[in-house]
Amino acid sequence: MSESEDSSGNSTTSVSRDDVTQTADSSQSTTSTTRLSLVAERLRQLKEKRESARKENIAEVAKEDYENRLPLNHLSKERRIEWEKRDFQARKEAQESGLDYDREKLLSERADEVEKWEAKRKRKKNPDQGFADFQQASYRQYQRLTKQLKPDMEAYESSKSSLPESALYPSVDTLPTSSDQYPTHSAVQRLVDDVEKQISKRKQFSRRREFKFGKDIDYINERNKKFNEKAERFYGKYTAELKQNLERGTAI
Repeated sequence: MSESEDSSGNSTTSVSRDDVTQTADSSQSTTSTTRLSLVAERLRQLKEKRESARKENIAEVAKEDYENRLPLNHLSKERRIEWEKRDFQARKEAQESGLDYDREKLLSERADEVEKWEAKRKRKKNPDQGFADFQQASYRQYQRLTKQLKPDMEAYESSKSSLPESALYPSVDTLPTSSDQYPTHSAVQRLVDDVEKQISKRKQFSRRREFKFGKDIDYINERNKKFNEKAERFYGKYTAELKQNLERGTAI
């Protein structure tokens, strides 16, 4: 860049081509530097996002692996624990306020839901696991009969005060010496009614037979038996005449 005077005496400034080129190169260099810095910042952000995604992925995999190792009913147990905590806190607050917690709780629940919950609780208390053997069936019947017993405590106390200990708690060598030791007519009738009830209930059940007596055995094992039954069910009406001819020996 150089200065010169014109004919009127004013000074003028002239810009050379090298100065213009140098300015353009400087501007281009600044633009390139700015663009590189933007690209570097964008790359840094992408790396941070990738690292964050990697850490979250590892955490989710570890959480899923932990949940898979837990028992199947751990969620229900957690819900049960939370419910017990809330129930305990509500009961404590009701006692501090002088209220009956059970009554207040029932007032806020529907009658049909309470009935369902009571039925479920009874089933859980005495669950029927299905018939396994005669020993378990006898034990369940024993439990059911003993729950139905209603002892006469007044008669027991009177017998305890009037009878000696050997007569009240007899052994195999004890002989009855008083009519008080014999069961009453109402107790005998109660036993008779219970036995008749068991007989009538037993008639409602029937055991499925494995095979019918008198039926021809046309199978060699259980699998072949099922196959023959299916074939007879679908094609028996088409092969009935052929089977009869084979049995009579008149088949062509």
